[in-house]
Amino acid sequence: MAATNRHPDCDVAIIGAGFAGLYAAYKLTTLGFSVAGFEKGNDVGGVWYWNRYPGARCDCESYYYSYSFSPELEQDWNWSLRYSEQPEILRYLGHVADRFDLRRHFRFGTAVTAATFDDASGLWTVEDASGARITARFVVSAAGCLSQIQRPAIPGLDDFTGEVLYTAAWPQEGRDFTGKRVGVIGTGASGVQAISRIARQAKELVVFQRTANWVIPVWNAPTNAQFDAWVKANYRDIRAKCFTSSGGTPFDPPRAAALAVSDAERRATLEEFWGMGGIKFFSAFSDVFASVEANEVMCEFVRAYIRSIVKDPRTAALLTPNDHPIGTKRPPMDDAYYESFNLPHVKLVDIRSHPIAGMSGHTVTTTAERFELDALVLATGFDAITGALLAIDVKGPGGRSLRDEWAKGAGTYLGLGIAGFPNLFTVTGPLSPSVLANMPVAVEQHVDWIARCLATMRERGFGRIEAQRDAQSEWTAHVAQVADHTLYPRSNSWYFGSNIPGKPRQFGVYVGGFSNYRERCESVAQDGYTGFSLS
Repeated sequence: MAATNRHPDCDVAIIGAGFAGLYAAYKLTTLGFSVAGFEKGNDVGGVWYWNRYPGARCDCESYYYSYSFSPELEQDWNWSLRYSEQPEILRYLGHVADRFDLRRHFRFGTAVTAATFDDASGLWTVEDASGARITARFVVSAAGCLSQIQRPAIPGLDDFTGEVLYTAAWPQEGRDFTGKRVGVIGTGASGVQAISRIARQAKELVVFQRTANWVIPVWNAPTNAQFDAWVKANYRDIRAKCFTSSGGTPFDPPRAAALAVSDAERRATLEEFWGMGGIKFFSAFSDVFASVEANEVMCEFVRAYIRSIVKDPRTAALLTPNDHPIGTKRPPMDDAYYESFNLPHVKLVDIRSHPIAGMSGHTVTTTAERFELDALVLATGFDAITGALLAIDVKGPGGRSLRDEWAKGAGTYLGLGIAGFPNLFTVTGPLSPSVLANMPVAVEQHVDWIARCLATMRERGFGRIEAQRDAQSEWTAHVAQVADHTLYPRSNSWYFGSNIPGKPRQFGVYVGGFSNYRERCESVAQDGYTGFSLS
């Protein structure tokens, strides 16, 4: 490697100012690295800055969907709800930015458009949308797994003259739908949360559903002072449990397999975990993601719940999934979704059987009906996992393009490094546990690993690190192999990129368990960063 003669503008360029970018700025500056951050939003928050749609809420409980790096922060911050909603999470991240003076490290309203590595100098040049450039020794992408909006090709969308809103880029001033006729396209996690809130306001609500999803209640409620006191007294144990669990959560592992107990015990266990709410439901049994028969037990339980809530049998049938095992697509979570379809002004439209044929003015036309609407809400999701990084023109030595490298599917080593792209790190990157782990825990684990790696390189006089091609190939194959032993491949989900036309089908998440993944990362670091080349 050629010696680095140029003096860079900073040690590390950070892309994104959400949970990951803020913690990266804190951790790296604490270790004495100079950083320059870029954030396309006008303030901190990442996904919680953009997703301001009514009902936006976290699917993890507040007390563990939070940072663990500061005991003082833990003790001072109080959550108002068991499952925090978007405004409170955004306030929390703003509080963190203020408390640790992190905003000064970021350029807001600044989208990164290109990042180019120069082999001679060993530096990255990062360019923003205005054409301004900085140089850095390292780049840390904290751009997020769910941040690149999917703008679908819906027939006639450009001809719709009513208001068009995306859940993933909601107006900061909000929207009042009182007295309005509203349509929602999309019934994934964002759509489900928005639908139950919009139904309370709108004069008419038309839900255009292509794919039914299994919706799990969270039983949200104001926080309990006694429980909060217990949490604050036991935060260290709670955090330790998160870091050693399969999902980055403080849950105990399942007690038994569904197929190993009696019908009565299965029913009692499902009732118990359903009563807990949220993702805990999937901790009821150990074989739900491995056995079709065990998964079907859980499916039938939720089918019965849907039938018990939705009064119209035809609507209940349309709301019941029939094309994927429960949990193999991201399960939306909401307490009032199914009840919304009992309201007389809410209509469910099956666009799998009768697709949208066109739009004009305020009219949306399917192959069976016409609807007059004042506003159209697009809850159409994201180009997940790889989309945010591929939206940037990333070029490695010799002009190697990341878009070309990933044209047939992403390849990473541990979701941290990419062969052919030295000194580039990804936080919760492709082929890491990412979206199937509690994100703040996954973020802290990745950032801590990266920071320790950079500190070690500095101590030992190394200036360059790059994932080895064979290590990357082995890890990429391992991630696919682990997924193939589960039920996840039985669904067409955004985990596979199935929502993006032309995107290679590849399971983008490591499902071997967060604790196992963390141990692998620790082993790699302790063994001198095996699988990486340092020079």
